[in-house]
Amino acid sequence: MLGLGRIRRLVLDVLKPLKEPSVIEIARYLGDLPGIEGVNVIVSEVDVETMSLIITIEGSDINYDKIEETLEEIGAVIHSVDQVVVGERIIEPATVTMPKG
Repeated sequence: MLGLGRIRRLVLDVLKPLKEPSVIEIARYLGDLPGIEGVNVIVSEVDVETMSLIITIEGSDINYDKIEETLEEIGAVIHSVDQVVVGERIIEPATVTMPKG
């Protein structure tokens, strides 16, 4: 059986209630988890009752299940996983420019 590589970066689309918890609290909860070295939370959309967040998490060994469990405990839900980086280093996505004309 093949081994599973360590998750180094996750980019998540997350929905949370408008009021509590704050984006600061969410970043702190996630940042305190083992294997997490940094958390970036961006508010992408605000609705009457909810807020959409783009959460980028980097670390040496991210436990996705623990991330999901923590978000659910504080009242947020993962809509989608938009990026996953696994391995010994983080590889940035290539940018492709289309020729004009």
